[in-house]
Amino acid sequence: MSATSASFNLPLIDISGLRSNLLSDRMKVADELREACQRCGFFYITNHGIDPQLIRAVQEQSEQFFALPSSNKLAVSKTLSPCNRGYEPLRAQTLEADSPPDLKEGFYIGVHLDEDNPRVLAGRFNQGPNQWPQGVPEFKAVMEAYFAAAFEVSALLMRGLALSLDLAEDHFDPLMMDASATLRMLHYPPQPPHPLPGEKGCGAHTDFGALTLLLQDTTGGLQVKAIDSDEWIDAPPVEGSYVVNLGDMISRWTNERYHSNVHRVINRSGRERYSVPFFFTGNMDTVVECLATCLSADGTAKYPPITIEKHFMERYLSTYGDRA
Repeated sequence: MSATSASFNLPLIDISGLRSNLLSDRMKVADELREACQRCGFFYITNHGIDPQLIRAVQEQSEQFFALPSSNKLAVSKTLSPCNRGYEPLRAQTLEADSPPDLKEGFYIGVHLDEDNPRVLAGRFNQGPNQWPQGVPEFKAVMEAYFAAAFEVSALLMRGLALSLDLAEDHFDPLMMDASATLRMLHYPPQPPHPLPGEKGCGAHTDFGALTLLLQDTTGGLQVKAIDSDEWIDAPPVEGSYVVNLGDMISRWTNERYHSNVHRVINRSGRERYSVPFFFTGNMDTVVECLATCLSADGTAKYPPITIEKHFMERYLSTYGDRA
């Protein structure tokens, strides 16, 4: 296994300037985002605006959920949902090919759509109602409030990314209409003393969508692979911050000018690890086609156009097989 480097620190960006009325303030943040996205596609953000009390409530509710008896959790199993919502037990996902299944359990929440919604009736991918567990009475209200807050930060970051790419600030605004996103609670037990070869909490992978906001506890374990070497960079928790990373859709949109970087989790702490990633996807009908500002010097794009929905269907099939 490659060595881990502590000499390469991920950028830390104060994004409060994106809320400024002054374009110069917003451009200052956009310049920092551009450098981070071209450097590694991973960075920390501070002054994000999400209430610390809400963050603590999310962490508490997540721990309470995973402490429930297996019967409570399996009553809202993701296998009971046609839109991939609910509980996912240990070792249900394999993100790194030719490795053992991931040593984590999770719970998925998305944009709730009633069963009579036209998108649900049409069988659109990952569109439908959420499942909510019994035994944690505050869970639903807390997670819905947090989902809305994380969505707002994602929308703000997308405007910053537009500026960083020399686009109109509202270029990605259509992505917000009927947008899809996933909030996922994750619990990682400690790495076993004698793991299977290649066994990890979360195998090396890139994220599927536009961007991810990761809320970590104090345990650590997240690692990011350096773009130009086989070194793994630790991304330890930084109080009051989020780790943000770009997903495959942004890399594709930018002709790989911006990176969707490989990352993994290995929980060597000896204690339980909890994290809460929010995956912003956007409108599933959106066609992702190379931005004019990112075409190669000869005017070519590295990827053909694709809808976000088709891309997600392909990626889910690759990680879940016929269980998707």
